[in-house]
Amino acid sequence: MSGFDESNQQTDIGAAIRNGREILLQGFNWESHKHDWWRNLESKVPDIAKSGFTSVWLPPATQSFAPEGYLPQNLYSLNSSYGSEHLLKALLQKMKQYKVRAMADIVINHRVGTTQGHGGMYNRYDGIPLSWNEHAVTSCTGGLGNRSTGDNFNGVPNIDHTQHFVRKDIKSWLQWLRNTVGFQDFRFDFARGYSAKYVKEYIEEAKPIFSVGEYWDSCNYSGGLDYNQDSHRQRIVNWIDITGQLSAAFDFTTKGILQEALKGQFWRLRDSQGKPPGVMGMWPSRAVTFLDNHDTGSTQAHWPFPSNHIMQGYAYILTHPGIPTVFYDHFYDWGASTHDQIVKLMDIRKRQDINSRSSIRILEAQPNLYSAIIGEKLCMKIGDGSWSPADKEWTLATSGHRYAVWHK
Repeated sequence: MSGFDESNQQTDIGAAIRNGREILLQGFNWESHKHDWWRNLESKVPDIAKSGFTSVWLPPATQSFAPEGYLPQNLYSLNSSYGSEHLLKALLQKMKQYKVRAMADIVINHRVGTTQGHGGMYNRYDGIPLSWNEHAVTSCTGGLGNRSTGDNFNGVPNIDHTQHFVRKDIKSWLQWLRNTVGFQDFRFDFARGYSAKYVKEYIEEAKPIFSVGEYWDSCNYSGGLDYNQDSHRQRIVNWIDITGQLSAAFDFTTKGILQEALKGQFWRLRDSQGKPPGVMGMWPSRAVTFLDNHDTGSTQAHWPFPSNHIMQGYAYILTHPGIPTVFYDHFYDWGASTHDQIVKLMDIRKRQDINSRSSIRILEAQPNLYSAIIGEKLCMKIGDGSWSPADKEWTLATSGHRYAVWHK
């Protein structure tokens, strides 16, 4: 890990982002709660570690009104549909043993009430820890708190982060997850729902090693996907900025562009400045790249990556700047060949020491061909156009259906 000091990590919030050598695994999909999940993942920890992942994003571990975990109620209960507290702790222990960090899914935009309060709404939390009253709920979602500092998540009380007592309780809870339960990283769910300045406060207080926010809004379309997505990526960049640059963010811009580009529109992968067109091209050290997650793919399939182009997608994000994320389904459910091709690309990334800030020179961005040199020590192509590096110093490192990677 090129001189990365593990002991120093515990107190230095920015260390992982500065180091820039993270590779994340999203360790679940929308159906995982049906499959004794903590136990399943525990059996895979040795393979996850050997493959080179630094952190695994786990589904929400707290008790929830919906089995997937995104309608939390009692935040201090770690018995969920993914398994008992005991099984969760066994998994976290195993991950620690194999030096893979555990990323907690932090769902603090909204919370399901236990009892009826003001206006007959379920906007009180009597009888469970963090027994807040209606003042913890935004006025826009039926509470007696202030207006939301972000967008509403409909159908459930949204938490009012402007309240001091609410923030104090959330900070204690995050510190408990970090220091007692043993999560080291955080993923902030529905980050559009409340101001990023609170994310900054929460990170400063709980000191996760690495954080990433889900700031997901629609790309720019006029008929089809616009070539220029600058305003879309700028909104994500603004969110990161307001977290005090302490959090990274999922690069939804790159996902949206890449999955269109792969349909014979590779010209989309070079912006008007000659750079990558997503957050990766603006602020690569904070751009967490991915192809699919439990919302866009899996059985929800809100915005799925084209399944016949998955390996070209990974050939792009695993060779490029930014912080790449691999989706559980692609890694474990798509067969040994896909798993091994992904591992091979991860391996090349590590051997050539490509990191989140590596330089990039885009050489070709034609309808059926994209090629680039990254960090001056790796080059790659995707698409069915034929291309290989002119120089004799390049050696083929790996290739597959419509992709190839060379190293010096």
